[in-house]
Amino acid sequence: MTKYIRYQSGPSVAHGVLEGNTVHEVRGELFAETGATPTGIQHKLSEVKVLWPVTPGKILAVGLNYKSHLGGRPAPATPEMFYKPISCLQDPEGSIVIPRDATNVHSEGELVIVIGKRVKDASLEVAREAIFGVTCGNDVSERDWQHGPHKDLQWWRAKGSDTFGPLGPAIVTGIDYGNLLLQTRINGDVVQSQSTSDLIFDCPTIVSYVSQWVTLMPGDIIYTGTPGATKKMVPGDTVEVEIESIGLLRNHVQEFQPGRDR
Repeated sequence: MTKYIRYQSGPSVAHGVLEGNTVHEVRGELFAETGATPTGIQHKLSEVKVLWPVTPGKILAVGLNYKSHLGGRPAPATPEMFYKPISCLQDPEGSIVIPRDATNVHSEGELVIVIGKRVKDASLEVAREAIFGVTCGNDVSERDWQHGPHKDLQWWRAKGSDTFGPLGPAIVTGIDYGNLLLQTRINGDVVQSQSTSDLIFDCPTIVSYVSQWVTLMPGDIIYTGTPGATKKMVPGDTVEVEIESIGLLRNHVQEFQPGRDR
């Protein structure tokens, strides 16, 4: 198992391998066949700022992918996909900002796939091999913009507003991502708890399906869906998404203030 993070130390941004509380800087392309190589530079984890672990070319996400999240709705016959903009990404420990006019913003703890190879028209086996690793994500959602009486035609702001895509802290390779405990907590209270083995469509199935129409490239990410019932967040809350063997993604919720950068 290897944990890769992206971090800032002073003015510099780099990738590193996380071992315990020590970050070992690496140089080169994570997704190249040769991989990234250690530089010999080390940092204490407490002395760097952890960023979202990869900047993707595109972000896709799956809706209705746990039976426990369906409610009374029928299970989909194929993965229900949608896009999130890259501008929605947020760092671990960064703020989830409740947008102007938003009144019903929920957290959605999710396992996130990180693509490591170009994928087009892939079989399940090819799709499985194209998955570089996995990380934690929060598919933040404004339910009234998504499903309310005045809902938008597309989920462009319901799922894509700035800071609605917390991601990280680490991309983890070499684990069985098909059987990991996922928990979401708000202010320490567990609001979601389920194994990724309960996904309706597992990770290779999702990647293979998407690749029939949309070519996936190294660094692209896919949020795989959220379990159970979700809960509204309000300013002042702390939201944690923790996935076994991957780590803890923590974000704080703030109200919108005009002119303030995220």
